[in-house]
Amino acid sequence: MIYQACIACGEKYGADEIVYSCKRCGDLLEVKYDYDLLEAKLKKSDWQSLPLSVWRYKDFMPIRDPSKIVSLNEGGTGLHSCQRLVNILGVKHLYVKNEGENPTGSFKDRGMSVGITKAVELNTKTVICASTGNTSASLAAYAAKAGLQCIALIPSGKIAYGKLAQAMIYGAKVVQIRGNFDHALKMVLELSEKHREIYLLNSINPYRLEGQKSLAYEICDQLNREPPDRVVLPVGNAGNISAIWKGFTEFHKLGLIDKLPKMTGIQAEGAAPIARAIKNGKDKIVPIDKPETIATAIRIGAPISWKKAIRAIRESGGTAETVTDKEILEAQKMLARSEGLFVEPASASSIAGLKKLFEAGKIDKDEIVVCVTTGHGLKDPDIAIKISEKPSEVDAEIGSIEKLLGLSRYIPATVGSR
Repeated sequence: MIYQACIACGEKYGADEIVYSCKRCGDLLEVKYDYDLLEAKLKKSDWQSLPLSVWRYKDFMPIRDPSKIVSLNEGGTGLHSCQRLVNILGVKHLYVKNEGENPTGSFKDRGMSVGITKAVELNTKTVICASTGNTSASLAAYAAKAGLQCIALIPSGKIAYGKLAQAMIYGAKVVQIRGNFDHALKMVLELSEKHREIYLLNSINPYRLEGQKSLAYEICDQLNREPPDRVVLPVGNAGNISAIWKGFTEFHKLGLIDKLPKMTGIQAEGAAPIARAIKNGKDKIVPIDKPETIATAIRIGAPISWKKAIRAIRESGGTAETVTDKEILEAQKMLARSEGLFVEPASASSIAGLKKLFEAGKIDKDEIVVCVTTGHGLKDPDIAIKISEKPSEVDAEIGSIEKLLGLSRYIPATVGSR
């Protein structure tokens, strides 16, 4: 049995009811399962023999008809053991789960595969989202695969061109609004409520988060069912940290793992309402009217899933931290040059946050840590070019190149020399 339930008052809604928030109290919803039935189903399933991917875990997903699955082969991303980075930072055990390896280059693909599949099950023809970039790119791709119309509202002038190019080439109707992400989200919520034929696929939709929880399943399986002590990840609209926590808790409920990791959320200093609430011991966030950070993917001042994120952090015994733009860019360069992993600035915040927490003594050096990097570096190439050394230019002759590289010129031996 699958249904939707309010995280606050517990009000239940049918699995196929299109509802984005609780009609009784207005709070967020989550997808619920009968875990006894799921456990019995898993005993008859061959899921553990399937290749690593989101749909390896189809039995854990809220989809009734597998023939309707919309997939671009998402998931199965690498869990990279980072020994050179370990030597730099001083921690003992560090892995990077690189979500930039997904089809459109970000973790959003996990959620969109499930979300679009649900849209197809519901006979929806048009989907919509508000986005700082990655959500629009992913939604546009999966809508194209499913033959659905796609609308994306983005903040004018506040989106990296790599992401905007994706949404446009996949055929989305891209609307730039004169405002920030929080304004765009308010608009798409109103549109989807007013025009019921339009299906909203921001992270307020609990079905999208069901796909994102597969990241936790994969980490467990990649570590041979020995979960890490801590998972560190960027936090923007806050759906991902709560989705990953849900994945870990489900594996734990089903007896597939015997411990749970500490969830650690990292926010940019100029857009950190959740981190501030955690640090100050508050139960509510104070939204930021004009969030600012170079990390466009997490430039969100009023995250819709803040309650879920705070719950995940506190239930897991984790924490939250803020990092400056300078710390983010230093971490982006460090990860690229030590491990060959090129990630966008928001992704590098997990590395910057780990470094800061470790140096402050808030993370033990013996912990097994997984940092999640959420998007590929080519999402925002302009930043990488700005922070890197400029290419050198010389004449097209060997001597000029040797001089530039500091190479000694070859002097041939003379006849009769010893």
